[in-house]
Amino acid sequence: MVQKHISEQFNEEMDDVRNQVLTMGGMVEAQVRDACEALMSGNVSMAHRVIQADAQVNLMEKSIDGNCVEIIARRQPTAGDLRLIMSLHKAIIDLERIGDEAAKIALMALELSEMDRPRSDCQELNHLGEHVRKELHDALDSMARMDIRSALEVASEDEKVDKEYESVTRQLITLIMENPSNVSRVLNTLWAARALERIGDHAKNICEYTVYAVTGEDVRHQPLNEEDKKALLS
Repeated sequence: MVQKHISEQFNEEMDDVRNQVLTMGGMVEAQVRDACEALMSGNVSMAHRVIQADAQVNLMEKSIDGNCVEIIARRQPTAGDLRLIMSLHKAIIDLERIGDEAAKIALMALELSEMDRPRSDCQELNHLGEHVRKELHDALDSMARMDIRSALEVASEDEKVDKEYESVTRQLITLIMENPSNVSRVLNTLWAARALERIGDHAKNICEYTVYAVTGEDVRHQPLNEEDKKALLS
């Protein structure tokens, strides 16, 4: 009965940490969404809200980090339980960094709001922003369900994000070449594009942590072909 009680309490603690991570993920998703909206529309108040929200995300990271350390110290989890807690712990680091990148985008939105710009400005980032937001949402959904099939599919999307970022970069550099007076405005837009690309990288990391939690395979820093994916799913 004592063993059963301890096990149930441990499961409750793990579920609590998972819920906290997903709550943090929801906060960060909102940051990214609002940062992109502020960038596209020039909404200054929304940009300020994104920047202010970053402090709350940082506090949540510290709280979850402490909970993870406490569980490891008191419960001494092994095997799959240890992989799960370590994966969640790594995920909050990436989520905090996504929050930082969202704040950078909001700062660029503030900079751009003070500049003269055509209504079509930043439209180059519209599709990239939507793509990155979907990648982040799907990465968090995969982690919530511990679905490695979905995680592998989402991780492979990051290559498309990288190519889209390169395309946007070329377009923006062309704008500078055509009109050097655009340089300050375009450079701010480039920084925002770079932040979006980094958010995609962090979303991919979250997918890789999900794969590790479920299978025990560390798939970071390596390309996965179809045979590799089949092996992980078998």
